Amino acid sequence: MEKKVKLKIRKGDLVKVIAGDSKGSQGKIVEVLVDKNRAIVEGANMVSKHTKPNAANPNGGIVKQEAAIHISNLMLVDPKTGNTTRVGRQKNDAGKLVRVAKKSGEEIK
Repeated sequence: MEKKVKLKIRKGDLVKVIAGDSKGSQGKIVEVLVDKNRAIVEGANMVSKHTKPNAANPNGGIVKQEAAIHISNLMLVDPKTGNTTRVGRQKNDAGKLVRVAKKSGEEIK
């Protein structure tokens, strides 16, 4: 049985790609694929997909779209400084567990 791991990134987070072909590019997370430990980042890891003609695309052809990137190759961008940071978890004033940026201590919303 596989162990469930709590992911440190969520849909809508601003991340930077730290490894791979798209290294250095930044973008928002469009989707997180929890079972595969991957995420789809806006504008990063673009691939060419050959499509058949259909109702949405009557001519078919080659379409550029984002492919999933392993989350180990992504790093969250600190909301305060704009640099990459690790993610920690802390209880806030209301006693709720929230994500915080390790570098600035800023809460990640």
